[in-house]
Amino acid sequence: MRFPSLVPVLAGAALLAPTSPPAAAVPHGLRREAPVSAAELRARTRDCAQVSHGRYREDAGGPAEVRVCANRGAVFWKADMDIDCDGRPGTRCNRRTDPDFSPATAFPQSDGRPLDAERLPYIVIPAAGPRWDHRAHGVRGGSVAAVLYGERVRYAVVGDTGPRDLIGEASYATARALGIDPDPRVGGASSGVTYIVFRDTRARPIEDHDDAVAQGEELARKFVGRTG
Repeated sequence: MRFPSLVPVLAGAALLAPTSPPAAAVPHGLRREAPVSAAELRARTRDCAQVSHGRYREDAGGPAEVRVCANRGAVFWKADMDIDCDGRPGTRCNRRTDPDFSPATAFPQSDGRPLDAERLPYIVIPAAGPRWDHRAHGVRGGSVAAVLYGERVRYAVVGDTGPRDLIGEASYATARALGIDPDPRVGGASSGVTYIVFRDTRARPIEDHDDAVAQGEELARKFVGRTG
């Protein structure tokens, strides 16, 4: 803005002074709390109170080493990530791109159609069996989950089930959000993924990712012990 040359310098300075209140005057309630970090969540999963009756394989024919554990209102496990492209076919998830493609998911969305693996971040849990019955621990379709990889935390829902003896799988969209190659043929992560499922929760509807994120952020704060 240009001012007339006859306006005194001090008056011009006053006009140009910032009019917003200092930072200290901003009400505390308007400040957004820092998101829960991957390090905070991992600290809560360091110790394992095992709830599975035995251990899972990450891949068919591999060693059974993965335990399902419980702590502070959640169950969790640490495994690899295989890519699940099942559900509604799209340009990246279909029978041509994925030889194991299935046009169905164990848990459909609210209109009865299968979930969309390309767009919806979801994780896969083992089908209920003698090794672990997820239903007995408050886990079901739509349960809210936090997935950790490196320094990234992303929120998802339980969207599909897999073989009773395997664990460590998530949708194309989950992998992409975590910076993991989502290609169903050659993508995924060989290790380093932590899956945390918050018990007795549900995104409504299951395909509402915004609701899963909102719940996930609040549940994560409680899980790591943030009370304020």
